[in-house]
Amino acid sequence: MWKKNRIAELLGWVALMFSSCTGNDVFVLDGQITSAESIQTVALYEGERKLDSVFIDEHGRFKFERAASHPRLLTVEAGRSKYHLILENGDRVMFRADLSQPMDSYEVSGSPLSNKIKLFASTFAKRERSKQELEESFATQAKGLNDTALIALRQHFLQRYRQQMADYTDAVVRFAAEHDDLAGFYAMTTLDRELAESELIAYADRIGSRWDDNASVRQFLEEIARLKLLAVGQPAPDFESLTPNNKPVKLSDFRGKYTLIDFWASWCVPCREENPNIVAQYHLYKDKGFTVFGVSLDGNPGSWLRAIKEDGLEWTQVSDLQQWGSEVVGLYRIQAIPTSYLIDPNGIIIAKNLRGADLAAFLAKTFN
Repeated sequence: MWKKNRIAELLGWVALMFSSCTGNDVFVLDGQITSAESIQTVALYEGERKLDSVFIDEHGRFKFERAASHPRLLTVEAGRSKYHLILENGDRVMFRADLSQPMDSYEVSGSPLSNKIKLFASTFAKRERSKQELEESFATQAKGLNDTALIALRQHFLQRYRQQMADYTDAVVRFAAEHDDLAGFYAMTTLDRELAESELIAYADRIGSRWDDNASVRQFLEEIARLKLLAVGQPAPDFESLTPNNKPVKLSDFRGKYTLIDFWASWCVPCREENPNIVAQYHLYKDKGFTVFGVSLDGNPGSWLRAIKEDGLEWTQVSDLQQWGSEVVGLYRIQAIPTSYLIDPNGIIIAKNLRGADLAAFLAKTFN
């Protein structure tokens, strides 16, 4: 029976191959998904844009045929599984994946650049597994802990995560150096924008406009250009807001001091958990040229003022009480809080998002 099924499957592949003998003005992707269970369709994406969607047959086979005048970074999506390929006109690609297996175990042929991405897939899959293991381990160890112990545990796991991401960043940068093409570009796009900021900026500068006809590359370069405006070494954008007494205060008013710009809110639990650490650092170094500029994303003035008093925040606090609608959210590209920028006496960004022991260590090194 196995032989009969195998022969039928091979004949199906042959039929697909012959049906794909078109000109070089399109690429053809002949695929098969096994262990598909209830999945009935497979989609093709370029970035976040859905290009096409097709039904799979009773054997899990599907086919895409589209034009791509230049190599395009595309994603085949089946259920929750995503597979990355680079395709261009003239490619005749055979793709096969078993959804019950890890996503890096798929098979692809007929596209050299897609084969290179396949080489990198195991590195990316290892990162995803490591992240999941950390999350599960944290959830297990966090059960029943009090607030103090939970903060310490979170800091410990954050350090482990950052070390994992540092190792992953090194591996990605090496891969991109060895594969100076769109496969290397794809690898670089998987990096954490915050933890690999300098590497991403350097890479964007290196590739320049090499693939300016590629939508994914253009989008990446535009994003990194925006990231660069707030990178370490850049001047912090000036802004003005109001204190609880409606006094206007500018960031530039703090020139001459090392200033931690702390974006927070009374309703933000991680922000409130970090406040005791910031208070401690403030008292340690306020007489040595260090201060804090608190910028709240609150909308309720009462909650904001209560939190300032309860947490003992003695430094200057401002808010326009517009929450996520505040202009400063867009100016500093704030996607979550707490977010912080440490600037030097000249208003230059010297560090970002330092918390807990990391903030203490950086300030100790700076002032001692």
